[in-house]
Order: sequence, then structure tokens, then C-alpha cells
Amino acid sequence: MHPALKTTATLLLCAATLAAAQSRKDSAVIGITLEPPGLDPTTSAAASIGEIVHYNVLEGLTKINVDGSVTPLLADSWSIDPDGRLYTFKLKKGVKFHDGEAFDASDVKFSFERARAEGSTNKAKKTVFDNITRIETPDAQTVMLVLAKADGNLLFRLGENTAVILDPKSAATTATRPIGTGPFRFESWSRGAAVVLSRWDGYRNAAAIKLKKVSFRIINDPAAQSAALLAGDVDAFPRFQAAQSLVQFQNDPRFTVAIGGTEGKTLVAINNKRKPFDDVRVRRAIAMAIDRKAVIAGAMEGQGAPIGSHMVPSDAGYIDLTGVNPYNPDKARALLKEAGVATPLNVTLSLPPPQYARKGGEIVAAQLAKVGIVAKIDNVEWAQWLAGPFKGSFDLTIISHVEPLDFAVYADPSYYFGYDGRAYAEIVAKYDASTGAKERLKLLGDAQRRLADDAVNAWLFQLPQFMVANKRLKGLWSSSPVFANDMGAVSWQ
Repeated sequence: MHPALKTTATLLLCAATLAAAQSRKDSAVIGITLEPPGLDPTTSAAASIGEIVHYNVLEGLTKINVDGSVTPLLADSWSIDPDGRLYTFKLKKGVKFHDGEAFDASDVKFSFERARAEGSTNKAKKTVFDNITRIETPDAQTVMLVLAKADGNLLFRLGENTAVILDPKSAATTATRPIGTGPFRFESWSRGAAVVLSRWDGYRNAAAIKLKKVSFRIINDPAAQSAALLAGDVDAFPRFQAAQSLVQFQNDPRFTVAIGGTEGKTLVAINNKRKPFDDVRVRRAIAMAIDRKAVIAGAMEGQGAPIGSHMVPSDAGYIDLTGVNPYNPDKARALLKEAGVATPLNVTLSLPPPQYARKGGEIVAAQLAKVGIVAKIDNVEWAQWLAGPFKGSFDLTIISHVEPLDFAVYADPSYYFGYDGRAYAEIVAKYDASTGAKERLKLLGDAQRRLADDAVNAWLFQLPQFMVANKRLKGLWSSSPVFANDMGAVSWQ
């Protein structure tokens, strides 16, 4: 080969090698909408915590996969006694926490006893942990849970972020510096900007984790989310808020767009304890004043299935109850008059940052005004929502409940919308105690009908998931059975 040609070939090979090296990436920037109040999912109700730490930093006994199936995580296997009240878990061996502490049965016992202790703020305390009457640890690799009543959903519940396992030595500081057994360890948190995780080389399957660093960047403005993606400042938004920009990204070859479902029950929450909302006729009037399809069209670009109670179409046992309190402004006015409510009725509508709430709230307020309910919009930040409406200080608010199978919260009169329905609580108690699949499905139907009949809230739609990502970033969830980003499965193509 001529020397000049040889030199040119060498230069081309070097350039190609350099380009390949530059195209390979070992870090990712993931956009999220809401900044969590802390990073301990066992003490705070914010779903945004799970988006960062669940499965990445903190792990539980089981794992809920993108298709909703449940598989072992820190547990290697389990067995269930025929009466459904004794669960025996065999734990994985050789697992360590990020600080070097060994994981064993004592950590599981500590974590679950902490969750059910008096004063616990774990949102699954009443539905999961209070049902555990005894925790036995016959050896370091075995945990036995004895339940007061059978719970056919327990394996799923133990895969939620409320059931992650913490070490006694570091549990108290989890909210600011979480230490777990997951593939990534907490590195830093710049308040208002980003949380950074780094790959943990001590992970039990570290070779399978492709990313060395993951940054979760907090951007709640939909337009800013689009701009960050287009500029390459963010590699993906698993739960993209700018529905109006989807077509732009679908037509851009640099991006992948996937539309999936979530467990999000988007609703207008009503404070059942405040007058005049303690009157079911007023709550029904609110529901009948709202045109769900118009809200979906205006706030979600037509994406999202209408719902009429607290389950979504992808849930087993879901029934369509959108016809119970259908859009009917004339009937809404008549119900308000029947209830003795003088119009205009002035109320406050509190709206947290997500677009489904802010944009949807404007549409809902306009619809309510047509029946004589004047809703003053109060835009609040996420921390304000948690400290105000979620503590029961509100008239109306729009929120999406994203936890799966969370219908039992309606059996708790102290929950933020203050529904005290004895008949409903009895249905939930029967459901919890039942083991037959047919009976459980019937009770799920009864529960949904009772909520719809009592018009506890005004349900709007199933929250869709819009995932927009650099087309070379693979492995992100396109649906959310739980609000998590399993970054251990993500890599660059």
C-alpha cells in the first residue's frame, strides 16, 4: 500500500474509533416533573420518591415488573400456607448494603416493625403492615410473616416502595441520604435541580449494570421539558408532561415516543368533611358538572381513558362506572338546589404542578362555573400540596393517585378527603379476608360501585404515560404499574 494511502487509512480508522468511543455512553440524564420532599418512601407518600430510589437504591423482597408481574428481588423464594396467613421467605445470600453492612432477616424484621410501629407515617401502614401480627426469623436467611387475615395482594404490596428494606444503622437518615442494596448508590442532591446516583460496584450483579451514573433532573414546566430534550440536556422523560408536543417528537428521528398506561386515577378530590361537600347531592353535582371527555381533550391531547370510580381499565376487576354520575349540567344545578345550596357557591380549587392538574383545572373550573360553582384556582407547589390539601386543608383539588390497588384508603376516614363510609369499609374488610378469586372480583366491583354511588370524588381519567427518549437509550419502562425508573435495565445502544 502506498504510504500516503496507509496514513489516510490509519487516520480514518482512528477517527472511526474515536467516533465510536464518543457514541458509547455510560451515563444518563432522566427528567422528572416533581421534586420529592425526601428520599425515604417508607415515611412519605410522594410518588416522586419512587421515581428516583425504587429498585435503583432501595429494594424490597419482591419486584413488580413493567407488565405488573411479581418476581423475587431480595427474597429468593417464598411459600404460602393454605389459609393464606403465613408467608415464609427465603432470602438471597451474600447481599450487602452500600455502607458494607450485611443484609439478612433481621433487616426485614426491623423494616417491617418500623413500618407498623405507633407513629409510623408509612402510607401502607394500615393496609399492609398493621395486618402483620408476628414476624419470625428462625435463621439469617428466613423470614416468616404471620397475618391477622389473608391478603392475596401481599406479594405485590411487598414489591412497592413502601416495603423497601433498610438497615437499622442508616434508616434514620434515609430521607436525605438513602442507603440500600440496589445497583446504584446515592451520590448527591442539589435541591431544586437534580439527584445523582452512581453505580455501586459491590452490587450482587454489578456486571449487568451498564450505566455508571444516573442524574434525575427536576423540570416541572412542560415547555422546559420539551426544550431540555431537544437540546440534549436530558436524555429521556419517562413521564413526559407536554402532551401537546408529542407529535413533534414522534416526527423527530432522534427520539422514541411510547404511550402507555399507569395506575394513575386522576380525579377531582372533594373534601367530604367540609360543608356543603358533606352532602352527597353536592358531590354528585360536582361530578355531573364535569365533562370528562372535554378535560381529556383539552389537558391530555385526547389521551386517557375516562373512569368513574377508583380503578383503571388495566386493573383486574375494573368495571366502567362513568355512567353513574354522567355529564349533565342541568341535573347538577337541580341537585345543588335540592341540597339548599345558594349559588354562586365560592370554592377554592388547589392545583399542584403537573399539567393534568394545572391545565385540567382550568377546564374543570370553567365547567363548574356553568352550574353556579365558582372555583378560585390556587396553584401550589408540590411541597405545599403535601402540607395543605394532603393534610385535609382544601375544598377541591386535582391529583392523580398512582399507587396500584389503593382503593383501601377510602376505608380510612382520616385520609385527606375525609370519606367515612361504613358500608364501604365493610366491603374492603370482606375483600381482605377473602381468598377465592371469584369472590374477590365480586367485592372489587361492589367497592367501585359504592364509591361511585357516594360520589366521594369526581373521577376523570386514567393517567397515560408519555415516554420520550433519545432513540439510542434502551430499557426504560413505557408503562408504570408502580412509579419507578428501573435504571439497572437501561443502557445505550
